[in-house]
Amino acid sequence: MRDMIQPVLTGDAPAPAGHYAQAIRAGDHLYISGQLPIRADGAKLDEMAFEAQAAQAIDNMLAILHAAGGTADHLARVTAYIVGVDNWPRFNAVYAARLGNARPARTVVPVPELHYGYLVEIDAVALFPRD
Repeated sequence: MRDMIQPVLTGDAPAPAGHYAQAIRAGDHLYISGQLPIRADGAKLDEMAFEAQAAQAIDNMLAILHAAGGTADHLARVTAYIVGVDNWPRFNAVYAARLGNARPARTVVPVPELHYGYLVEIDAVALFPRD
């Protein structure tokens, strides 16, 4: 069973800070862990504007997806946690610009706060063609 589940790790996104993988490939599915607005070099963007935080979190998700051999077109579902429902339109604009024509199923969850004072966290599920 363990050979069917493979961790994905890339230096193009921040290293996991806890007991989890950046992503897990399980058969033809890729499960991307929640990504915060942290650069690959570990620099935290918690003092940046909402749009910059959203862009970095999405870019981290896409970097992990690319490391697994995918593109935004492989995304099946995305969940975004944003601090403050008023940030929803700003998130939508950054998300659309980053994903282009890809339109996976999506849920945006307004939350009162996130870890370390960040304003955005995003996770995803991607689906790959069967080999």
